[in-house]
Amino acid sequence: MVGGEAGRMNTLSGKVALVAGGTRGASRAIAVELGRAGAFVYVTGRTTRAGRSEVDRPETIEETAELVEKAGGQAEAIRVDHLVPDEVEALAKRIDRLDILIDGLWGGDQHLGWGKPVWEHDLAAGLRMIRLGVDAHLITSHFLLPLLIGRPGGLVVELTDGTAEYNAKYREGTSLPFYLAKASAHLLAIGEAAELAAHGATAVAFTPGYLRSEAMLEAYGVTEENWRDACERVPHFAISETPTFCGRTVAALAADPDRHRWTGRTLNSGQLAKEYEVDDVDGSRPDGWRYMAEVADAGKPADTTGYR
Repeated sequence: MVGGEAGRMNTLSGKVALVAGGTRGASRAIAVELGRAGAFVYVTGRTTRAGRSEVDRPETIEETAELVEKAGGQAEAIRVDHLVPDEVEALAKRIDRLDILIDGLWGGDQHLGWGKPVWEHDLAAGLRMIRLGVDAHLITSHFLLPLLIGRPGGLVVELTDGTAEYNAKYREGTSLPFYLAKASAHLLAIGEAAELAAHGATAVAFTPGYLRSEAMLEAYGVTEENWRDACERVPHFAISETPTFCGRTVAALAADPDRHRWTGRTLNSGQLAKEYEVDDVDGSRPDGWRYMAEVADAGKPADTTGYR
């Protein structure tokens, strides 16, 4: 089964990947699984052991690189602020070639302002989210895509939050700047797919499901070992998935020789898990976005039967 280590070993041997914003969460897990599958992985971000970004969390890019190596891969951590064009240009000059670009840049959770209409949302915080979720991605594409088109078969994955269908309407209780920042990934994938087509490269957007990231576990007061305790307070958390699940699905996509059939689309972890027969670490296969549409948003009681 692709979900097991044996099914992923060396499937990306000889490939070079860069995970932008690979400090934590799904991006960190994707870096680890790409490395486990044989790719050399560059990990970039702003938080290092020498200093933290505005997110002010303890996870670092060095730790991500060490996790890649612990999984049997090779990695290099490079401190880069992807909002600074000169730093991203210097990064591009430092790398010989690139086969896989994972753009997981974000870092805006402290600016969310949930439930506030745009006229009440702090303007500086809202504009900062646009900078983090849109500008950083465009700057990264500008300098790194020329490396990706050097050889046919490149892959770009733009991380987002929510499927294209789910984000086709404004989410109740969210904030407009966050919505714009995350929904932009769908258009990025469409545009990049069109511009990369002549070079034999593929571009997609990708969203995790209900992710048990480091920050989410902390917010709910649980750990990965006892995460189900949070379901008493947040029942639909029962459909949640580990970052490793996301990593496995993206690594499977990267190893698919026919992945170009997905170009320009927004994909999600549950969808790819079904396609590539990938399991989460507990052996289940959560289908988070289908669950959200058919159970949570439909007002039904939490019940993951048939969804994991």
